[in-house]
Amino acid sequence: MNIRKEHLDALNAVVKITIGKYEYTEKIENFLELKRKTATLPGFRKGKTPMDVVRKQFEKPAIIEEVTALVNKGLKDYIAKEKLDLLGNALPRIDENFDWKADELVFEYELGLAPEFTVDLARASGVTRYKIIADDTLLNEQVERIQKQYGKILTETEVKKGFEINGTFTNEEKNISNQALISLDVFADAKTGKQFIGKKVGDVVTLKTKGLFNDDHQLMDYLKVAHDDVHGLDIEVNFTIDAIQSIEKAEINDELFAKLFPNGEVTTLEGLKARIKEDAEQQFVQQADQQFLNDVTEALLETTQFDLPETFLKKWIQTIGETPLTPEQAEAEFAKSERGLRYQLIESKIFIQHNLQVRFEELKDFTSGLIRQQMAQFGQANATDAEVDGIVSRVMSNQEEIKRISDQVLSLKMIDLYKTKVKATEKEVNYQDFVKAMYGEM
Repeated sequence: MNIRKEHLDALNAVVKITIGKYEYTEKIENFLELKRKTATLPGFRKGKTPMDVVRKQFEKPAIIEEVTALVNKGLKDYIAKEKLDLLGNALPRIDENFDWKADELVFEYELGLAPEFTVDLARASGVTRYKIIADDTLLNEQVERIQKQYGKILTETEVKKGFEINGTFTNEEKNISNQALISLDVFADAKTGKQFIGKKVGDVVTLKTKGLFNDDHQLMDYLKVAHDDVHGLDIEVNFTIDAIQSIEKAEINDELFAKLFPNGEVTTLEGLKARIKEDAEQQFVQQADQQFLNDVTEALLETTQFDLPETFLKKWIQTIGETPLTPEQAEAEFAKSERGLRYQLIESKIFIQHNLQVRFEELKDFTSGLIRQQMAQFGQANATDAEVDGIVSRVMSNQEEIKRISDQVLSLKMIDLYKTKVKATEKEVNYQDFVKAMYGEM
């Protein structure tokens, strides 16, 4: 077998594999002899079929199977030996007039080569790294939420501001009939909530679904509409009021503190706010870090320039699905996936340049921490090592879970790397301003 590579340009190459007849003839002849002895063909007794009949029926399929196996192994070994960094898989060039009886069989494969480049993290300098604080507004809102959570529910006869309404969303055409509990501030437009003021049990309020909530996905919860239907859904729904309720907020006193903190670690409003602030800002760190990671990613995508073997990739995209794509479909698919592919290459380069990797022990320790955290949330704060280790073993036996957890650990390593290598502008904001900065006006 002879294998040679020809570069078409820096990112495109063709591998030519030549196989001589002598490399597979003996094996094919042995196979045909075995077939002659064992095959039962119409008109001949077993073992008495003439070789020319056996050859006519079985030789070509046998050659195709044997040579294909040789070529596949040769190509795989060659790519590994030459340490070729490929994008996609090798694409065979199809010859409709290929002669399987020739003394030499030549196969050609197109390759798309990964570009050579380096990632300079300094180019991401200037991104903002947020520190989110829990301000008085948020703390007061959380205290009020706790008061309502532990408060007394009162039945009301007429809707007023701040009340909650239990009712049913309906639309016969779309087969919608779903009971829901709503508050008047759930709607995107305050005018929508005002339509309910003064209404009583049995009254019906007609609403338009388009722009009803800040996020169309909320329609899935309130109307039980399928995900594929919620985007741009523009119909009218009726909301029939079944019950109206208000909440008499719990007083901030020793009784409330005893419910919240049975061990007595918090006994004052100031202590409660301090605990809320501590817990909230720990969660905010994760959100701020994720946004920092996203912003550095965007900056690197903008500043790290390299070419891709686009023509090859578009041809490859045509072949990877269950149904082959047209050139036009592959063009559109490439346009959608190009940015993601570029970041995968950038990310891989960062892993190599900075030796970022995840050891198995790190995965176990991280998984153990997650499990203890989850168990504590369900009241099992004192789980034994044996209990946790048993769950960790089950999780680590699932390859999909290992992949998911590995990605989490690598993301944390990336964030730590960026914090030390990227010169960012630090900015302290409250949570509301952080959301505005990320998503625009609330």
